[in-house]
Amino acid sequence: MKKAFRGLIVIGVVVAAVLFCLRVLFPLPDISDRGASFSAPADGATALGRFMIAEQSQHPEGFTGVRSLERNDDALISRLSLIEEAEVSLDVQYYIWHDDVSGVILLDALDRAAQRGVHVRLLLDDNGIPGMDGILATLNDHENFEVRIYNPSTIRTPKLLGYSFDFFRMNRRMHNKALIADGAAAIIGGRNIGDEYFQVGVEDFYFDLDVLAIGTAVEETRQVFDDFWNSGSVFEAEAIFTADVDRAAFDARVAEILAREDAQEIAALATETGLVTEGTFGNFEWTTVQVVADSPLKGEGIAVDDDLLINQLGAVLGDVDTRLLLASAYFVPGEAGTKYFNSLEARGVEVEILTNALDTTDVFLVHASYSRYRRDLLEGGIDLYELKLRGIPEGSETFQVLPFGLTGASLHAKTFSVDDDRVFIGSFNFDPRSALLNTEMGFLIDSPDMAARMSRHFENTIITVSYQPRLTPNGNMVWLDEQVDGDTITYQQEPGASWFQQVSFAVVGLLPIEWLL
Repeated sequence: MKKAFRGLIVIGVVVAAVLFCLRVLFPLPDISDRGASFSAPADGATALGRFMIAEQSQHPEGFTGVRSLERNDDALISRLSLIEEAEVSLDVQYYIWHDDVSGVILLDALDRAAQRGVHVRLLLDDNGIPGMDGILATLNDHENFEVRIYNPSTIRTPKLLGYSFDFFRMNRRMHNKALIADGAAAIIGGRNIGDEYFQVGVEDFYFDLDVLAIGTAVEETRQVFDDFWNSGSVFEAEAIFTADVDRAAFDARVAEILAREDAQEIAALATETGLVTEGTFGNFEWTTVQVVADSPLKGEGIAVDDDLLINQLGAVLGDVDTRLLLASAYFVPGEAGTKYFNSLEARGVEVEILTNALDTTDVFLVHASYSRYRRDLLEGGIDLYELKLRGIPEGSETFQVLPFGLTGASLHAKTFSVDDDRVFIGSFNFDPRSALLNTEMGFLIDSPDMAARMSRHFENTIITVSYQPRLTPNGNMVWLDEQVDGDTITYQQEPGASWFQQVSFAVVGLLPIEWLL
């Protein structure tokens, strides 16, 4: 026994020594002398600036024009349109950016903007750009194109090895999503950049929700971007990447993508839709919008309570009086959240929550953790809905359930509606990771119209695209699966859950990992 114990001590010492050496050999770059840089505000000298100023002049001071982007194709074309219209600056911030059709098309658009003199700043989380060091290094090589990386691994291959000696820093990620053009127009929301987020050439995709905005909230969004761009968690690409600059390889990749049929369809749709300043995106709704965002200090692990979005939300949201509708792709309320939702229901507030079912979630551990609180929520009177995979009934091609899903879709939206009066749209999931580890941002929008649309989704169509966990009179949990034809299937066990998954639910419930999810 003593010999085995001594052996464990030796192994522990060796592992600690190796990790210490890795930390010394692969340090973070020194940015202590780096000067701050800032984006330019909207200017009437640009087309987007003139458009914003002219529109804003017709509405009360401090108002923001907003338009929700529910359709996936609309969300992609809107981004392309803003990039094409930009004349001075593009500030772009994302958690995930894929090297696929939509990702390359958008990178090509940013590259062409830089070539025509637009100052492009691209801020990406290192977790979401696997295999893209060469492409990003090439773009960063242009004088008008700056790339910075959030909480990067100093070991590029294999990148995950960085977690072994710098886990707590690398476990804090930047989940923000924003694109700002000429300081005058912005898109924020829940979508990352990749084909599954825009339903480009893929059968399995996400439904999500973004907002196109002009006016006051864009200025605040620009300030949030600057705070992150200049933060201590962000490093210049040239100080991190070891990949070579290869312009020919990037141009070849762009040509390969643009030759594809789905890329040509996107180009045709973009041409047909036109530009934001031509008004082809429809009228904006002008209202008050509050921008809420985590401080970038959260990425360094030194944020205080007032720096956290979750606490800002509580302050700006106000009381919930009659109704709370919530859609969250990843929903792990924890004990505190469960108590809060149940307290609302106890005082007469109607609470309805939509999240992914087991067969639509892409993170099993999150669903397993959510299942720990499902019974308590149901006992508190909360109405739960779990989005299922489903087919559009034959002859019902017009059947739409935006933004909640249809064939092959998973929920990725993070939104809620309060009292049929105001709506939150952003990147924040109701789980411990969004609350405590990842940085997040979003808009709280005073809009009875948007809230009404969300209510209609819950009231008219959500039942036929979701399982409804319910408790029977004797306390057993069942899942109701209401069909479009009016029939209802009742499951006695979680739909689609194998024996192994059911056992895993119990095991995950015993593990102290909820704070990581």
